[in-house]
Amino acid sequence: MVNIVESQKPLLYSLIKLAGVIPYTVETEPGTKMNFWIPKETLKKPKKSDKNSAVEPKKPTKPVVLLIHGFAAEGIVTWQFQVRSLAKKYSVYIPDLLFFGGSYSDNPDRSPAFQAHCLVKSLRILGVDKFFLVGFSYGGMVAFKIAEEYPEMVRAMVVSGSILAMTDTISESNLNQLGFKSSTDLLLPTSVKGLKTLFSLAVHRPMWFPNRLFKDFIEVMITNRKERAELLEALVISNKDTTIPRFQQKIHLLWGESDQIFNIGFAKKMKEQLGENATMESIKKAGHLAHLERPCVYNRRLKKFLASVYSES
Repeated sequence: MVNIVESQKPLLYSLIKLAGVIPYTVETEPGTKMNFWIPKETLKKPKKSDKNSAVEPKKPTKPVVLLIHGFAAEGIVTWQFQVRSLAKKYSVYIPDLLFFGGSYSDNPDRSPAFQAHCLVKSLRILGVDKFFLVGFSYGGMVAFKIAEEYPEMVRAMVVSGSILAMTDTISESNLNQLGFKSSTDLLLPTSVKGLKTLFSLAVHRPMWFPNRLFKDFIEVMITNRKERAELLEALVISNKDTTIPRFQQKIHLLWGESDQIFNIGFAKKMKEQLGENATMESIKKAGHLAHLERPCVYNRRLKKFLASVYSES
C-alpha cells in the first residue's frame, strides 16, 4: 500500500525547485553529513571539458536567510510555505538537522551546541559567512546557540514557538501542564492517538484527517527514534547551568497567539530577558505551527522585520 505522505514528497520537491532551491549534501567531517536545500544559482556548473568534476557551491549574491526546523518534521516540510515568499529577495538555505531527513552523524554529541557547530561548518563550506536566522521550536534553541557562539555571522534573528534553553524546571512544568510524562512521549508518538494529541496541541483549531494519514506520517517523518530521544535528553539542562547571553543582534519573537506548547507567556518573559534588542508580535488564530496555519500573515511579518534590519545594515 502506498504511503500517502511519502507519495506527496515528489510534488513538494518539484514546487520547491521551481522557487530556485535545490537539494545538496554537505559532509562536515567523516561520519557527519547534513542535507540542505540551497539556492540553485550558488552551484557552479562544471565546464564542458570537465564533466566528471563535482559541482561546488559558491558564495550567494543575495542576503541569506537560514530556516531551522522544529522536532516534528524535516526542513522543507516545515518551511514549505516560506520558500517561495522569501526566494525572490533572499538566498534561502534550509537544512535538515542531524537525525532528520537524511542528515546523520556518528559523533555521540547530541547537544544543541553540536547541531549549531555542524550547521555553521556546513554554511562555511557552502560559502555563507553572514545570515539572518529563523528558528522554530527546537530549531529556535539551536538558533540561539548559533547566535551565542558565532555572533559575527548572525545579522538578526526571528524565533517562533521556542525558548532560550530547556531547563529542568521548564521541562517538568510544561510536561505536567500538557499531561505528559516525558518529552519523548509528547514529541515521538508511536501511535495514531499520540500523533493526534500532539497535532491538537500544536494548532489553533484542529482539522480532521483520516487515521491513515497520521499513520503514514509516523512512518515517514518520525524516524531515528533512538537518536532523537537522545537529542531530547541532551536538550534539558540544569537551572544552575543557565545564563542569559548578551545578544548583540536584533531578535524578533513571532508567536502564535494560541500556542499551547510554548504559550505566549514564554515569549513575553523572554522578551524581557533579552532586553532592548528584542521585539515581539503575536499572530491571532494560530498555535505552535503559526508558519503553517497562517503562512501569509507569518510571511508578511517575517519579511517586514528582515527588510527593516537589512535596510539599517
